[in-house]
Amino acid sequence: MTSHLDKTNTFRALHAPGAVLVLPNAWDVATARLAEDAGAAAVATTSAGVAWSLGTPDGDHLGRDLAADLVARIAAAVSVPVTADIEGGYAADPAGVADTVRAVAEAGACGINIEDADAQGLRTVGEQADRLAAAREAATAAGVPLFINARTDTYLRAVGDPATRLAATLDRAAAYLAAGADGIFVPGVADPDTIASLAAGIDAPLNVMAGPGSPPYPTSPSSAWPG
Repeated sequence: MTSHLDKTNTFRALHAPGAVLVLPNAWDVATARLAEDAGAAAVATTSAGVAWSLGTPDGDHLGRDLAADLVARIAAAVSVPVTADIEGGYAADPAGVADTVRAVAEAGACGINIEDADAQGLRTVGEQADRLAAAREAATAAGVPLFINARTDTYLRAVGDPATRLAATLDRAAAYLAAGADGIFVPGVADPDTIASLAAGIDAPLNVMAGPGSPPYPTSPSSAWPG
């Protein structure tokens, strides 16, 4: 049986320069098994889907115990790596974020998504950097090199002036990487030129959310895809 550490190292290796990693979202064991059977190299949990399936609203209402329990059940049911969407960390402060990271690491997660927004809007760069640093320290202490995907909602929430949004996003990305993140997730972007600019300006793997209006996924190894 492949160990948790082996799966985590495999998940990190899947974030290779020039390659596109497709991460289907699952909200329970059944959807995770379907994704694996369809050929997914890894499975990601979806915070909204998980919350709704467990009878709670999206937006940090689920709580770490329910989230970690769901991750544990999915990780035990599939052979591929599992990365967990932990929303804002289910905590008010960095110490609480560290507790959540330890819980999902113990549950079998190989990576996490952690976002920089709450009900009031985007956290300050410094505040979010502290939370990411706590997440990294917790993962290191647990002996699990989790792939930390730092999400910024500058585009999803249309924050600030559109003319300066790209620069603001790149500034946040640089700060989050310096704090210990491994990748940057920018949901709400579908324009190929913007995706390409983000990929060029971020010195780490870029994650975007596919949906209506997104560039088509390559159908052959020679196909081009921004980012």
